[in-house]
Amino acid sequence: MIRVLSLASEAVPLVKTGGLADVVGALPHAIAAHGVQMSVMIPGYPQVLTRLGPPAVKGKGKARKAAAPPVVHEWKDLFGGPARLVSGQLDGDHAGDLLVLDAPHLFNRDGSPYADGSGRDWIDNWRRFAALSRAGADVAGGVVEGLTFDLLHAHDWQAGLAPAYLKFAPPAGGRSVPSIMTIHNMAFQGYYPADIFPRLGLPPEAWAVNGVEYHGGVGFLKAGLESAYGITTVSPTYALEIRSPQFGMGLEGLIQSRGDNVRGIVNGIDAKEWDPSKDPAIAAHFSARALAKRVANKRALEKEFGLDRDDGPLFIVVSRLTWQKGMDVLCEVLDHLVGLGGRLALLGTGDAALVSELHRGAARHAGRVSLRIGYDEALAHRMQAGGDAILVPSRFEPCGLTQLYGLAYGCVPVVARTGGLADTVVDANLAAIKAGAATGIQFAGVDYQNFALGITRAVDLYHQQDAWTEVRRAGMRMDFSWNQSAAAYAALYRNYVDQPSVEGAVNLPGDQ
Repeated sequence: MIRVLSLASEAVPLVKTGGLADVVGALPHAIAAHGVQMSVMIPGYPQVLTRLGPPAVKGKGKARKAAAPPVVHEWKDLFGGPARLVSGQLDGDHAGDLLVLDAPHLFNRDGSPYADGSGRDWIDNWRRFAALSRAGADVAGGVVEGLTFDLLHAHDWQAGLAPAYLKFAPPAGGRSVPSIMTIHNMAFQGYYPADIFPRLGLPPEAWAVNGVEYHGGVGFLKAGLESAYGITTVSPTYALEIRSPQFGMGLEGLIQSRGDNVRGIVNGIDAKEWDPSKDPAIAAHFSARALAKRVANKRALEKEFGLDRDDGPLFIVVSRLTWQKGMDVLCEVLDHLVGLGGRLALLGTGDAALVSELHRGAARHAGRVSLRIGYDEALAHRMQAGGDAILVPSRFEPCGLTQLYGLAYGCVPVVARTGGLADTVVDANLAAIKAGAATGIQFAGVDYQNFALGITRAVDLYHQQDAWTEVRRAGMRMDFSWNQSAAAYAALYRNYVDQPSVEGAVNLPGDQ
């Protein structure tokens, strides 16, 4: 049994701002079948501490108050204040697989995990996530009595300093363990000025090109990519793309230098949470064999969004409303989409200018375009169940999950040919349709012409009902559960635990 500490800034079902949380929350359960015992460590945000610990136990006629979650370690001073590590459960079926860093001076704040109520990043985010990384390195290195780990798996820049701490400043009395760094989105790197370096608790030799220094400042993600034994991205295509200047965001040279230690593993989805035959959030259950029942969800979605009821295609978008996600081009193609007889239901939040432009489009096409600004998990389920096709025009997409949900729910993905979108959607060209392999529509280049062409192809296919039905069914037959992905992660862990010194990998202190 391999014991892994997964270190991240969020995890479902406790706290989520994006796909990172889905991955961190789902992987421990999926990977257990492959001989890996994984514990997840996250910050103690208010919403996490509120939900932490076992439920109340029912006694004779009334519930007994649940015991407080056990404290397993304490730090007298962790970046400016005391902190403690408490253990709990990620969900009711897996007790003891959660560790929470309770540091009120860093995490007890209103707002999101990364920003205040107005959307401005916390000015001390460097300190908050350096503390998470330091604590994670301590725990992985064995400072907590009774907790032993074979490997640290760090996610994104918020945990990026943890491999650097293990390399340059391992915990006193602890032991060296290998580390894996996963990039969920290269665009977010955690870059801070050089004057924070003396406050990180790293030795002078860490201020180097092969350490945390990056263009005269401190790069959290860069530090993790430089120091970790292995690097993963969340799709094979993205692992190749980030070797180029277009997608490498300035770190392409580092990625190239790591050679075969950079690998892509496609994310999975929680097949229990996303199952249209059992989903409690949707109006009518259905399956690939009973697609006719799906229409009830389309009618319910039309009503919920105040859209005209007709037999034309109903497109959906569930996305952050940003340039990366191609939402500016979505604004440009709205007239084209409606002109083809389509309608659009959109759920998301993001850039104010894009939100305003989308509102103008909805006003221009009342009854054909409707928005819900914000995020609602249950509504996302209803949209996947009721939409005919989901639009994902991302300029770059490390993996993407919404297209996977669409495939599972018979909501045909129309996607840009990039990253994980290219890896998970089979384009409905004539050969693929004839072979019964097509699962969606791909288009190349996120601009008006290419996106409009992708929508046109989707509408044309929609009106070929036999072919459209087969594309839907082919997507629903695909297995995007965590089974294969978990097996790939387990094999990767064993590679570094069993053979800790490999060509191209860094060596921890003490390694020969």
